[in-house]
Amino acid sequence: MQPDVTSEQEPDAPDQAPPPTSRSGGRATLRGDLRAALPEAGAAVGVTVAVFLLLYARMRSGTSATVAVMPFMADPDTFWMYLLSQAFGWSGLLWAWGTVMLGLLRSGPGAGRPRIPRSVLERWHRTSSLTTMALMAAHALMFAVELVRYDAGTAWLPRLWGAFADSFVPGWYDSGTGRLAIPIGLGALYLAVPLGLLFYVRHRIGANTWRRLHRFVIVVYVLSVWHTLLYGTNVWYDGWPRTALWLLQVPVAVLLLVRLLRPARRAERLDRPAATVSRPGLVVRAAGRIAAAAVVVGLLAVVVSGHDGGRPRPAEPPATAPHDHEPE
Repeated sequence: MQPDVTSEQEPDAPDQAPPPTSRSGGRATLRGDLRAALPEAGAAVGVTVAVFLLLYARMRSGTSATVAVMPFMADPDTFWMYLLSQAFGWSGLLWAWGTVMLGLLRSGPGAGRPRIPRSVLERWHRTSSLTTMALMAAHALMFAVELVRYDAGTAWLPRLWGAFADSFVPGWYDSGTGRLAIPIGLGALYLAVPLGLLFYVRHRIGANTWRRLHRFVIVVYVLSVWHTLLYGTNVWYDGWPRTALWLLQVPVAVLLLVRLLRPARRAERLDRPAATVSRPGLVVRAAGRIAAAAVVVGLLAVVVSGHDGGRPRPAEPPATAPHDHEPE
């Protein structure tokens, strides 16, 4: 995904934006960026392995929040695929955070004179976006594989279909928090892929069309964080892990607010709007800035107060399985 909202410092002439370029000076292509992303993908795998080992050790020691939520999962040798799904989810969220920050940095008011060349920021942004999509897909896939293992008493065909539907069909999973959290996560995945890959055909669809669609990519990140807060057992309960997750959203919200208040493109400025912008358009832009400011204030209030929506730890944790479906 390419979550920088509107990332280019382009002229205001419609559909006349220069094409993105690769390191060699030609047009940036998906194949070229996939090759360039290989070292970063290796680093992402390394981070995922490190997170997996941490989760594994905490589950084995009995200090895992996942075990506190679901005590029957105290055996990491049995539920290692579930832990790997969690690890991919956390590394995916970390990469999503990074690519959002890169996108906002390169599209903000200082993008014209960065310490790091703009072309480098652009390349990092593209490769980190591709890595993020791969990590999100791996997160969902490992969850499906764990469901296949968990339903070992079922015939193969129903087991495979059930795991696929629960993991990839919005609204199919019908148990507990997952009824809401999984569709939200799938919404992030299913939006990230097409919106991110449209970057590589924007010279065909037009810069203005791509830019309008690209603005919705910030929704991918919001859905990803929402999914984590709802379904990430490591951050279910009150405490510093959940508060730290909220805290990480403050710089994203601040950069987004700066990006909206001082856009690089003249056509998006409220003090000097383009002649083609209607009054309703100006109202929408002003409302967006007010909403972004409110989000910044809200995030700071959550972090300072500690009221971050976490659940209190129950005296007797529930003993239900994570994939048990409630009877019809």
